[in-house]
Amino acid sequence: MRTPADRLRHTILFEVIGLVTCTPLASWALGRDLLRVGVMSMIISLTAMVCNYLFNLAFDHALERLGHPVNVRPPWLRVVHAVLFEASLMLLTVPFVAWWLDLSLWAGFLTEIGFAVFFLVYAYIYNWAYDAFFPMPVASTIETAGD
Repeated sequence: MRTPADRLRHTILFEVIGLVTCTPLASWALGRDLLRVGVMSMIISLTAMVCNYLFNLAFDHALERLGHPVNVRPPWLRVVHAVLFEASLMLLTVPFVAWWLDLSLWAGFLTEIGFAVFFLVYAYIYNWAYDAFFPMPVASTIETAGD
């Protein structure tokens, strides 16, 4: 498994790169002030960092319990990981987005769908690149029966 320091680096890099990329795009797409969208994005980012750390820890433990090596992430598993994370984060952020941007819950949900689509693609690419640049220790593999 990844160390706590590695998980922290993973989370911080994910959020910083995501904020720098997403905030101007969201401001433009929503027709809202960059500062207002930026503050909202930072609050969501802080929420996401805490959720990201806890979600990834739980996800890795679930993989271990299922007997799946935590350092083997085929494309289908990366998709499952990204979708589950975004769905859990949306449950927390839709009410905030609706309130912050003075939208109905439905409009807040649709806004969050836009963010989720962006971050689903971004999360897939980011996690693949992160694993390539910062591979998990070999000791994290689970031996299969007969090895």
